[in-house]
Amino acid sequence: MLFARVVGNVVCTHKDEKLVGSKLLLVQPVGLDDKPRGNVLVAIDSVGAGEGELVLIVQGSSARQTQKTENNPVDCTIFAIVDTIEKQGKTVFTKAKNKME
Repeated sequence: MLFARVVGNVVCTHKDEKLVGSKLLLVQPVGLDDKPRGNVLVAIDSVGAGEGELVLIVQGSSARQTQKTENNPVDCTIFAIVDTIEKQGKTVFTKAKNKME
């Protein structure tokens, strides 16, 4: 699992029939400091995430373990929208502020 920030949308008018109706989003993996880590990825959205939100993603075979992605040709899935992160008893992120502290 990785933290990522939703940075955009991907629109495909023609795609594999198993993916029809699936929303594709651009995600930038980030660290707890909210700084980019690695390359931007295309992810299937299984939870209704939106641009700017902090999300959790999985890659590889784990990306095909959600109800929406089971047995589909996907390699990256958004499976959660982050509300709060606590580290060592301190809140380091809250969705209401939508930024790392």
